[in-house]
Amino acid sequence: MSEDTDRHAQKMAKKKAARDKIMATKTEEKGLVIVHTGKGKGKSSSAFGMIFRAIAHGMPCAVVQFIKGGMGTGERDLIEQNFSDLCQFHTMGEGFTWETQDKSRDIEMAQAAWEKSKELIRDPNIRMVLLDEINIALRYDYIDIFEVVEFLTNEKPEMTHVILTGRNAKDELIELADLATEMELVKHPFRSGVKAQAGIEY
Repeated sequence: MSEDTDRHAQKMAKKKAARDKIMATKTEEKGLVIVHTGKGKGKSSSAFGMIFRAIAHGMPCAVVQFIKGGMGTGERDLIEQNFSDLCQFHTMGEGFTWETQDKSRDIEMAQAAWEKSKELIRDPNIRMVLLDEINIALRYDYIDIFEVVEFLTNEKPEMTHVILTGRNAKDELIELADLATEMELVKHPFRSGVKAQAGIEY
């Protein structure tokens, strides 16, 4: 073994020992509140990655889409056609608010989506619930942030994971979250005139 290789092996062995020591202290399991927010792409995509991971583990899960109901998506088609026994899919929105141009209808649909979300989260058999684009509804005060925080704090079953996506997550939600990720926009093809494409955006 060369001196360089030997030094690298020793360094990695020390890192592994330190990592193993840290990992040995991580023994708790709990249902997490997870927030994906920010201007960057990937909030829903990452959340659906978790849903597909749950499906792969045979964990019952559910998705409630607050906004994107106006168009079909690959995730919805794949889940409904292949995994409907494990994952309920509820498309409650009718499109982005600037498309519907009907505030009272948007509020009504957001409230209905929140009621369905509470029903799914309360179900002890469902292990993970994705509330896709709920942050948009919260941003426009279509749903009361304090009601959402109170519900997640007091009524979410202990082992249920809840993922909330969308830009401009409220501070109260970030504070409550066990895991919060902000997607940062560095570059986006839309700015260069490239439209949303199948397999990338939907």
